[in-house]
Amino acid sequence: MTKSELIEAVAERTKITKSRAELVVNCVFDAMTAALERGEGIEIRGYGSFTVRNYKPYDGRNPRTGNQVAVPSKRLPFFKVGKELKTLVNGGPTGEERPPLAIDDDDDDDEDEDDRAQEAEAGNDHDAA
Repeated sequence: MTKSELIEAVAERTKITKSRAELVVNCVFDAMTAALERGEGIEIRGYGSFTVRNYKPYDGRNPRTGNQVAVPSKRLPFFKVGKELKTLVNGGPTGEERPPLAIDDDDDDDEDEDDRAQEAEAGNDHDAA
């Protein structure tokens, strides 16, 4: 997806003009860029996080000539994918119409519900008196 396609998608989904959608998209990218320039991280739950990684200087080699080259220290943005996005990309729902990302902040109740359903099917319903 290109930036232009993102702007079109925002305009269609929010029922605003493309010029307004472009302002929104640019505003989001500008805010993210400014945060990374300040060395701050960005966390978007379910999607992933952006951080800035610092790299020390090192001696590298020019692949064409084989000569040694001094590579200066640098700061580069780094993206770590979130669990929900990883799941969707690796086998979650496919196609255009995807359900919104679900937020489940307490992992233990899913297993309990599954256990109760299996026990009820087997006739081991503990709640029945």
